Amino acid sequence: MIRRIIPTFGIILITFGLAFLIPELLSLLGNDGASNDFLMPFALTISLGALCVAPAVVNKKVPDLRPRDGILLVSLCWTVLPALACLPFLIYYQDLGKPISFAFAYFEAVSGLTTTGATVLVGLDDLPYSINFWRCFLQWIGGMGILVLAVAILPLVSAGAGSLFRAESTGPLKESKLTPRIAETAKGLWAVYSLISLTCVLAYGFGGMTWGDAWLHMFTTMSLGGLSSHDASFGFFQSPTLEWIAIFYMLIASGSFALYFVAFHKRRPSLIFKDPEWRGSFALLVGASLLIFCLIFLNGIIDDPFDALRTALFNTISIGSTTGYATTDYNQWPVFAPVLMLLLSGVATSAGSTGAGIKMARLIILVKQTRREIMRMLHPHIVDTLTIGGAPVPNGTVFSVMAFMLVYGGTILALTFVLLLTNMPLDTAFSAIVATVNNAGPGLNEIGPAGNYSGLTDFQVSVCALAMILGRLEMMSFIALFTFEFWRE
Repeated sequence: MIRRIIPTFGIILITFGLAFLIPELLSLLGNDGASNDFLMPFALTISLGALCVAPAVVNKKVPDLRPRDGILLVSLCWTVLPALACLPFLIYYQDLGKPISFAFAYFEAVSGLTTTGATVLVGLDDLPYSINFWRCFLQWIGGMGILVLAVAILPLVSAGAGSLFRAESTGPLKESKLTPRIAETAKGLWAVYSLISLTCVLAYGFGGMTWGDAWLHMFTTMSLGGLSSHDASFGFFQSPTLEWIAIFYMLIASGSFALYFVAFHKRRPSLIFKDPEWRGSFALLVGASLLIFCLIFLNGIIDDPFDALRTALFNTISIGSTTGYATTDYNQWPVFAPVLMLLLSGVATSAGSTGAGIKMARLIILVKQTRREIMRMLHPHIVDTLTIGGAPVPNGTVFSVMAFMLVYGGTILALTFVLLLTNMPLDTAFSAIVATVNNAGPGLNEIGPAGNYSGLTDFQVSVCALAMILGRLEMMSFIALFTFEFWRE
């Protein structure tokens, strides 16, 4: 199995290595003093990739990938690539005379690629532009998925495209294909993602951001990542116009890009508004925002109703969509608000979006399955087919959703207890794990919007990095690696 995936892994390493050249070029053009921080990671990543590809070059063939190979390759990518992506951070701070640990640098890179948006770095406003660009660019390429990008642009990966696409995709309906060929599906998804991203950067630029900030915040808005080039996050701009723009694009990114692709391909925008998952995500995010608006306005926290509405919408949609921007320290609001916002991050985004968590599709299936069980109690012989959008949901999918929920809850519980062993307060530990498993970013107390994860120990940030990877892989794939059946041919 290992021999089959190594050549494909090498191709992905080479592709990822080329990404280092973008911040390298920006550093040279801007003369920001960080140009040397990307050359060694570039050379190392390309060299490792070449070594992995060498057997395929000799044999003149890249081995076909089986479903289990896809699972192993995806897990390998999401654990190894951050180790390479974190090298510019290590080198920069070493040269600055303020070295950071590998655990902190790895956490920052994992946070980027998994689109979590948690950070251990301070003084973001003073970082070289190329370093901030790298942090935010990692989120954008991680948003749609590194391996989906590889399937889209690399013909040599097409032999295992189906296995990679299913392993990389999130949500309960992984078998759905938008086009007859997986590679064409991947290209379509990236095309839609890139096109909407372009409109986002233009909106930010003409809305008042510098074009440098517009690119960085486009990366982290469209990926629902939330990293910023400013310690004050989105609150740095103090611009209602920019906040409304961000609200609009966070809502878009919370929906399924597969749905957008189909609507665009069929020239039927109405398909978006008819989709039950999209409607559910929109209703939940906006409904919770209105509830929190009432809470902060009636409690006199913000006196102006229009400011209160915008603030509630921005921060609730930001956290609920797993973006993680903040314009205010919402931890100072009544405790109901930040807890509700954090829990929303687990369910409010659609499958096929750049968000994480349980996903709205699973929540709909669970609610409908609960209703179906109640109806069976009342009418034992009833035939009640579970459907979403008029399409029947196979029982196998229902069972997989129930298994996922068990693993999801167990993962949060187990990792919370691990952090409690380090004497971390319960509310901080629980919120840290929920925020990182859901790839949301900010938690409560010291890791809330007014702080970050820099006060944690190396072990604590390592646990949170593991939680981010598990959340991005939706846990089941990663856990499968540790079963005997996975390795048995």
